[in-house]
Amino acid sequence: MKRLITFLAGACLLATASLSAQDATIRVHDAGSGVTIPAEIYGQFSEHLGRCIYGGLWVGKDSSVPNVEGYRKDVFDALKALKIPVMRWPGGCFADDYHWMDGIGPQDKRGYLTNNSWGGTLEDNSFGTHEFLNLCEMLGIEPYISGNVGSGSVEEMAKWVEYMTSDAKTPMADLRRANGREKPWKVKYFGIGNEAWGCGGNMTPEYYSDLFRRYGTYLRNFGDNRLFKIASGASDYDYNWTRVLMKNLVGRGMHGISLHYYTVPGWRGSKGSATQFSDSDYYWLLSKTIEIEDVLRKHIEIMDELDPSGRVALLLDEWGTWFDVEPGTNPGHLYQQNTMRDAIIAALNFDIFHKYTRRLKMANIAQVVNVLQAMILTNDTQMVLTPTYHVFEMYNVHQDAEFLESEVMTPHIRTERKMAVPEVDATVSRKDGQMHLSLVNTDLKRAKKVLVTFDEAGIRSVVSARVLTSRDVRDHNDFDKPEVVKPAAFKDFKITKAGLEVTLPPCSVVALAAK
Repeated sequence: MKRLITFLAGACLLATASLSAQDATIRVHDAGSGVTIPAEIYGQFSEHLGRCIYGGLWVGKDSSVPNVEGYRKDVFDALKALKIPVMRWPGGCFADDYHWMDGIGPQDKRGYLTNNSWGGTLEDNSFGTHEFLNLCEMLGIEPYISGNVGSGSVEEMAKWVEYMTSDAKTPMADLRRANGREKPWKVKYFGIGNEAWGCGGNMTPEYYSDLFRRYGTYLRNFGDNRLFKIASGASDYDYNWTRVLMKNLVGRGMHGISLHYYTVPGWRGSKGSATQFSDSDYYWLLSKTIEIEDVLRKHIEIMDELDPSGRVALLLDEWGTWFDVEPGTNPGHLYQQNTMRDAIIAALNFDIFHKYTRRLKMANIAQVVNVLQAMILTNDTQMVLTPTYHVFEMYNVHQDAEFLESEVMTPHIRTERKMAVPEVDATVSRKDGQMHLSLVNTDLKRAKKVLVTFDEAGIRSVVSARVLTSRDVRDHNDFDKPEVVKPAAFKDFKITKAGLEVTLPPCSVVALAAK
């Protein structure tokens, strides 16, 4: 009996030692979920704001900056490599000041206006409907149009849809042809207003519901083009807005409802610097960004209650970090730098989004170039890719892939907000015979030994592996040093009888493809 007790005690000690050798364990249910991650989760947002459009996407055909039909070539090529599925335009708050007929026809005949929403700068409308839709066509991007409800009219919006999508002999289709475009474009996603509770008109949800029904009535399908009509949804924690719209609009022409959630620092009376922050600030902001999971869950619960058959999609069409602008720049242009902190935040958000795609069918980060959590920063002659760009590129393997559910068993870091941040997080998917694993280590100081186990066949080999990390979480890419933060080859992994063992560097994102 004494020998048996000694043996059992020794076995327990060995098991404990084996468990403690790992900092985290990820159990992958690789039998499959049958759930596809919509590519549109990786959507972008391009607003007439600061230098997003002018100097970012567009320089004009006569510019000395190398361009492709007026589109800035370095940016064009970088966006092509990113495999963008959908892009939202022209706003944002700008959308409800935008009158589309000012942006068509000969460049020198177009109307102009003051951008009252963003910095009071001149908007010359040299980038309009043709320029946006042609860019989307050239890059294989699904356009998402935001229509003007706040200062527009039903007639104006209805004519815009006709102009873009009708192939018949109609007044607006003929006008499009006269402006050089014979065939209509395909336009699926159409937003009826933006932030109707705020800059889009300061409306109540009850009033906006009636407006949506009125506007939606006159947004017609032309030919084989089918509009997916999106209601201006809630900001953050306004669950009543979602409830009212779902009560009033389910079955009445609403195909989707939007949601906006920004990760904004909440200390010292300002948004804080994008590059100058403490370690505790970093963890505080991570706890703020992962709060989006609770926000998504609560909005989805309301949608499930009032639309149990799931007819209406949720679209998170504005998300990302929001800091104080870079010193010396126009406060209304929202130009901010982008560090390794932003990369970790982007990865954590994707890991959350993937779990809710039963309802969440699109997400559009704000914004694509030179604004807020941008993919790309430009000056007059140079372009840099941000750490967030690299996360989007490393994660785009999950587009239209089968989501594999996984359990991440990891310690958590407590923050000043009393919110726990996971030390390790993950997404796993399968596509075209390969399994893709995206792993995140949020810990600033310590590497993490992670064991990935599989319910079924598991994996035989790792065919590619990359890591995004840096010596300091405040590191970023600028025009003098454009490659401080960029993906590199990763080798700190091995396949064992237990599964896949990976050692994640501090503050890192790792992408592995396996068979």
